[in-house]
Order: sequence, then structure tokens, then C-alpha cells
Amino acid sequence: MKSVVLCRVSSKEQEETGYSLGAQEKFLNSYREKQGFQLTKLFSISESASGRKQRELFDQMISFVKSNEIKIIICEKVDRLTRNFKDMVMIDEWLEEDENRQVHLVKDSLIMHKNSRSQEKLNWGIRILFAKNYVDNLSEEVKKGQKEKISQGWLPTKPPPGYRTVGESGHKEHIVDDKTASLAKKMFDLYATGNYSIIRLTETMYQEGLRTETGNRVQKSRIGSLLSDPFYVGKNRWNGQITEGKQEHLITDEVFDKVQEILKGKNTPKYSKHDYQFKGLIRCKECNGIISWETHKGIIYGHCNHYRNCTQNIWSKERETDLAIIDGLNQLKLNSPKLTEWIRKALKESHQAEIEYHQSTQVELKQQYDQIQNRLDRLFDEKIDGNLEDSFYKRKLTQYTEEKEAILKTMKNHSDSSDIYRQKCLDVYDLAQNASSSYLNGNPDQKHELINLVFENLKLNQGKLSYSYTKHFGLLYKAVQATNSSKVAKTTPQDTILFELGKKNAESDKNGRILTIRPTWLPRVDSNHGHPPYKCPQLSKRLGLSHLLRLISSKKESGV
Repeated sequence: MKSVVLCRVSSKEQEETGYSLGAQEKFLNSYREKQGFQLTKLFSISESASGRKQRELFDQMISFVKSNEIKIIICEKVDRLTRNFKDMVMIDEWLEEDENRQVHLVKDSLIMHKNSRSQEKLNWGIRILFAKNYVDNLSEEVKKGQKEKISQGWLPTKPPPGYRTVGESGHKEHIVDDKTASLAKKMFDLYATGNYSIIRLTETMYQEGLRTETGNRVQKSRIGSLLSDPFYVGKNRWNGQITEGKQEHLITDEVFDKVQEILKGKNTPKYSKHDYQFKGLIRCKECNGIISWETHKGIIYGHCNHYRNCTQNIWSKERETDLAIIDGLNQLKLNSPKLTEWIRKALKESHQAEIEYHQSTQVELKQQYDQIQNRLDRLFDEKIDGNLEDSFYKRKLTQYTEEKEAILKTMKNHSDSSDIYRQKCLDVYDLAQNASSSYLNGNPDQKHELINLVFENLKLNQGKLSYSYTKHFGLLYKAVQATNSSKVAKTTPQDTILFELGKKNAESDKNGRILTIRPTWLPRVDSNHGHPPYKCPQLSKRLGLSHLLRLISSKKESGV
């Protein structure tokens, strides 16, 4: 008579103490041979299989015995065959359909069939009840351990790419993985540019070397899940709740927030077979529709799709548009190399007021932080003494904790600003002086980002490109044009000493040629030499480039 054999181990401990799949198979085959049954198929369920996979294997076995007219199922014990009432019902229904069908539970000395005695059915039901209780208890203990792990600040599962697990069982922690951390950072940085769809990012990260633990491609659904995982900013998400974690931050809050904004936005980048250089950047001047790009005989053209009865009918070559962009970038460059370096030095030394502002703000924030911490300490003491109701305590605890976190974040921002304020301004200035060469040497993504950074209102009108500069680069353009047209820009080589900072002749000639460009680039000193109330810096001919704090507030350079 044909039969199937089912082997199952539920944990590594069982396998290590003699309950391995191999040992079960040997035991059950020995029983089968003594009974004279023919083995049709062996089903094995390992401890490493997920609950869903185990369910699938069990369903496959039932389907197999039904479709192949197999009468005998051989298993070690009840809890190896089933641990829930749903499977029990399936087995009972299978037995009731044919009185020749049997389930042999060898170690339980139990053979179930359609005409089993009531005592045997009671034995069968009780054993399933105990098996289910074992599973429920095991699940309860696992959840208890996971909850404790979360309370300690650690995620009770494998960390995402960029981290690895260290430590012994029960004391495992997650640390940054030097092998994959750079890939995780790049994944976030690329998506934060707004130039990547999930599909394109998935392909790019595969080319960069991102793989699963088994060496396979990371699927797009997994990439999307990783981009929204707060684990990278020190928070653990478990069972729909987010708690503070102890792992090191791999991604900054600013980049993570930007990524979430793009993921949830209506203009999330979509996949396209052709990624044209000016795709999505230029609109029709007449109808304001997005310019479409096509390739004909190896040449790329841009044209309007005639939205709202538009009359534009001239197609523009991509190369001509490219040249117009390069010309616009060249308009930001100073003509005199000597003057360029002098202004760079002046900018580098003209930010003391801003630095002092950040330092004084840090002192005030520290005082606010200490005040909040004292309130938390008093709140805790009152709770210990039994003077507060739970609802009031929880509400104030949440309030003070949120205020404390907000202050810490602001302190960090001011600390960073104090360190990078001067460098940001220099980066802006240097970018403007090298923009055209950076554009010519950049890859398509870098060009796209540079265009977004410098230009706005890019329009095509009968094949001709028009544009305006973004706010800060527009003011920079005016300063450059004013300087290039002044007499200072035509200074001869023997006059270059006038542009060396700190020289006595430069100081004594402040009312001469240097003053000609000072209002354009550097801040004037107010008659009141004290520091004015702090305001968000702007760039103008009076305040100068030295007061430009946030040129690249939402766009970050990618090697441009």
C-alpha cells in the first residue's frame, strides 16, 4: 500500500538533541518497512522554514495524498503532524472520505481512521490540544523576549543593510557594518536628489554592489521598504510602533526626512526607459506644458505637446539647449583670476558675526535644555511619591520629552551651522566660478542637479531657451556683472597687491578701488558696531555674499 512520510523539527535545540530530520526519517522508514508500506514521497519541514512555508508544505502533502490516491500518512507524533485545530479538521475530513485511509502516529502508538473508537479520538483531540498549548506558550515567550529587547533599545531581528549583529545569544547588538554602510548611505543620498525612481535606484544600487545575504539582487519592494525604515536614524519600528533605539545613526535626519517627503509626494520620480538630460526641466513658454524629448536619426529634439491649443511648432535640438545652459553658467564667472582669489579670501574672513550668533544661541539652548531636564526630574520624583495620576504623568512626560528632543535637534543644527557656515558660502562662490566646467565634465545626474540648483523658469519659445536664475544665483549674477563691468576688474598685474588682505596699502586705500566692489561682495559696518538682531541672511549688494547662509538648502551637491 502506498504511503507518505512526514518529518518535522521545530527548533535547533530539537535537532541538536537527536530529533534531526535524518533521525526521524530513519525511524519512520524502519516502521514503514515493518508494516509493508511503499514509500511514495517524503515530506520534510525544517526549523528554518517560516510559518507560512510550513503551512504551504502541509497543504502540499494533503493535496498530494488526495490526488495520488494515497491511503497512509506516517508521522512520528501528533505534535509533528499538526499543532492547530485547522489542520486537525483537514486530517479528519480526509479520513472521513475513505475508511481505508489511515494516519500512523508511531511514538504515540496511535492509528487514526474513519472508524476509530471514541477513546482513540479523545486521545487524538487531547494530544492536539496539548500541541497547540505548546505552540501558544512558545509564541508567548518569544513575544515577551522581543518586548524586552525593544525596551532595551535593540531590534529583536536582523538589521537592514548597513548594519551587522554582534554578541552572544540573548545579548546581541547592532553596529555599523563597514562593508555595506557606504552603500546604504548612497542609496539614501541618490533618492534624496529627487532624480531617481525606485526602479532606477534598484538597478543603480545593484550595479554599485548592493546584494542580499545570499548574494541576490535586492528587489524594488525591499528598496522602498529600506528607504522608509527609521532604523537608519536611530529608531526601531516594531509591531507598528516606533521607539528609540541604541544603534548608531547611519543617515542624517535631514536626508531621511527629505526621502520621506519624496516617497509620499505626488511628484515621486517615475521610471522611464529613456532618461533625457533635460527631461522634466523645461516648459513651453506659451502653454506652460512640459517639453517632451525624442530621438530622431541619432539627434535628440525637444518639443511642445501643444497643451491647451498651443501654437509652438519649432523643435529644439538638445545640443542648442545645452549651449544656452553653458552660456548661462559662464555669466556667473568673474573675468579677473586675481580678483576672484581676493574675493574668496575676503569671504573666508568675514563671518565672525554669524559664528558669534551661533555660539550665543548654543548657550541659551543649553539653559533651556537644563530647565526641561530639571522638570523631568521633578516630575519623576512626584510620580514616585504617588502625587500624580498616571494620565497627567504620561501627558507631561511626553510633552517634556518632545521639547527636550526638539532642543537637542536645534542645538545640533546650530553646532553644524557654526562649523560649516563659512565653508557653505565658499562652496557657493567656488561653484559659481567653476559651474560651466563642472557641467561639461559631469554625468547626466550631476548636470540635472546643477541645472536645478542654478536655474528656474526654464522655457522654450519657438526653439529658443529662456531662463532666470534661482534667487541666490540671481543676486550672485548681479554682483558678478557689476564687478566685471567696473574698473577694478581691469586691474593690471602690477596692481594686484591692492587685493591682498591685511596689506597696509590695501587698508589705506579703502576709499579707492577696493571700495568699488566692497558693497557688492562684503557687508558694510553699521554705525552701531554692536551685533544687530539675528535675521535669516540674504544676499544683496549691501549685505554681500558673506551673508548667504542657505544657498543649497534643499539640494545637495553630488560631486559637482
